[in-house]
Amino acid sequence: MLGIAFLLVVASGFLHSVWNLFAKRSLNKKVFLWFCQLFAFFAFLPWMAVEWDGNAMRGPALIALVASMCLHGLYMNLLAATYTVGDLSQVYPIMRGTSPLLVPLIGVTLLGEQLSVTGWAGVVSIVVGMALLSEIKLKRSETTSYKAPLLALAVGICIAGYIVVDKIAVGYVPPVIVSEASCLGGLIGLAWPTLRSGEMRRELNANWKYMLLGGIMLPGGYMLFLYALSLAPVAQLAPMREIGTVFGAIMGVFILREKQGARRILSSLMITAGVIVLGMWG
Repeated sequence: MLGIAFLLVVASGFLHSVWNLFAKRSLNKKVFLWFCQLFAFFAFLPWMAVEWDGNAMRGPALIALVASMCLHGLYMNLLAATYTVGDLSQVYPIMRGTSPLLVPLIGVTLLGEQLSVTGWAGVVSIVVGMALLSEIKLKRSETTSYKAPLLALAVGICIAGYIVVDKIAVGYVPPVIVSEASCLGGLIGLAWPTLRSGEMRRELNANWKYMLLGGIMLPGGYMLFLYALSLAPVAQLAPMREIGTVFGAIMGVFILREKQGARRILSSLMITAGVIVLGMWG
């Protein structure tokens, strides 16, 4: 069962990187992501109707779902902004590596927890990998811009926030309801810039197939991960999901023909290795 769980987690990471590739290739990122959320919401609506329990939709559950909606709305806006200015092979590993880095560091600094020597080695590997991707230079020139990596870092922080909130929410309601709430949050968060863009028809005509696929992959990949959690411990599976970091870097280099390919793939491998070490032996 552990082998099946690992395969599901790898598939989850792959699907996540693929729909991010679609988003990066789109014309208007916010319009594209809005349509993906729309298709995802209606695709999984019948499943949500089956799982719906009105008695559970109150108190802490309702607060968690509203918080999830707000965080996912912010996440989608930040994601669109990040892909507008940054390469997939640069920003995707930063986004995916930030969350598993922050959680243990918060535990050490605020909760009095401890990391092993191996765990700190994982932290160093993640930080160095992110620094390489951010192209940090001691002497900043007029052409140096940290906008893309900073936006990617903000996305990663947002991911850490909604993971915590969603984990609380699934303690009260089925995962599909949490997924639908997150899609609704994305729809609301992107509604205004999408409707006023004047580019909905152009984006739909150019990328409707990728929107449909993204609408299935976006929640579908997360559902695979949730199912894998029923087969094996989360401590073993959660770090493995970040293999999508490498997939994203490879796709950016070989499909989108982004520059600095070797450096970015190596950096993504460092981040992924750090996450796995930190998660399993930290």
